[in-house]
Amino acid sequence: MSPITLIIAVCAIWRITHLLHAEDGPWDGLVRLRRWAGVGFWGQLLDCFYCLSLWCALPVALYYGATWIETGLYWLAFSGGAIILERMTAPKPVVYEMPFQGGNDVMLRQEPDIERDERRIAK
Repeated sequence: MSPITLIIAVCAIWRITHLLHAEDGPWDGLVRLRRWAGVGFWGQLLDCFYCLSLWCALPVALYYGATWIETGLYWLAFSGGAIILERMTAPKPVVYEMPFQGGNDVMLRQEPDIERDERRIAK
């Protein structure tokens, strides 16, 4: 397999996997497919990019692999390449953190400071 063929295969697997996993598709057809799949095995498969990339890579690996070992290695390599592309192109999640206001949180219990209490009583 030439490097160009490898790149094309990985990009095609990423595209198909991304289309099935995250896009609406024409006329919302893929949204309806995911809704029809429900919450069972097929629905969970379409929700997990990593799992779905394995199944999308399998036919391509079977086509290019000459032996079973070569087919297995191609299968994992194609899926891994699609996952790398997904991680590079996926938007980063936005995380909001509340700024620290200082003071004690009334919901948290503090360990008693016996020395401080004794000093306060002695005064």
